[in-house]
Amino acid sequence: MPAAVPMGRRWTAGRAPLAVAAVLALCSGLVAYSSIKKKEADVRRGWNLVPVVVAAVDVSEGTVVTFDMISQRSVPEQFVTSSVVKPDSASYVVNQKVLVPVQAGDPLLWSQFETTKAAERLSTKVQKRARAVTVEAGKTAAVGGWVRPNDHVDVIGTFKDPQTNESVAVTLLQNVIVLATGKITGTTNVNLIPEAQREYSNISLLVIPEEAEMVVLAQELGGLTMSLRNEDDVDVVEERGRATINTLLSGERTRVLQSKRFNTIQVIRGAGGAKDPEPKK
Repeated sequence: MPAAVPMGRRWTAGRAPLAVAAVLALCSGLVAYSSIKKKEADVRRGWNLVPVVVAAVDVSEGTVVTFDMISQRSVPEQFVTSSVVKPDSASYVVNQKVLVPVQAGDPLLWSQFETTKAAERLSTKVQKRARAVTVEAGKTAAVGGWVRPNDHVDVIGTFKDPQTNESVAVTLLQNVIVLATGKITGTTNVNLIPEAQREYSNISLLVIPEEAEMVVLAQELGGLTMSLRNEDDVDVVEERGRATINTLLSGERTRVLQSKRFNTIQVIRGAGGAKDPEPKK
């Protein structure tokens, strides 16, 4: 006869499948609950209300918008794109002419306004006894496209030395103010310009007449590159060296400049933000 199984073991063996089933059911319930909550959150997110600028009154085509003509209204977030004017940009559409009629309550769109770039005159930004001169400067020559109007830059020229036929790089101009990048100036409302037209391939600089002559000749002889400054850094170096192939290969000037860089630029090391000692004066 088979050996008898103790009652306690039979009871435990019978409950095990039930326990496993209960755990699986609980897990399934939690997964289903999380999925439902996520879908609810996704649906709710699209209906969160965000403020936009709307017409307070009917505005006819060709009307110059004033503050009295605009208002603010909240609409579902899913209907708000980058083409809609937000309250923090409302001042940009004031004193602008609308190209199409707008009804009261309609959200205002950037495309409904006449761009101001054509009406701008660069000459109004040129100081007396100064000149604006434009240099070719794509992304490589303009710090990856980070140069913007009102920035301060140095202009570096690369040429062939007529005596040695050696390539030379030298800083031609220091602390020059950028008047415009392409057709965009410091007062241009870029929101009214199509994104594709915000790219630029040239930069207009504010210089004196004699420097303008240097820039024109330098462009004929070689290439020009911008190096970007901190806006508070207005110092100029009186004694300037120049970089040649010989100075690059010998490494002598490189070592001198490396030491100067370590004494000039404050370096932040590590994730903790510990800083090296203050630069030597």
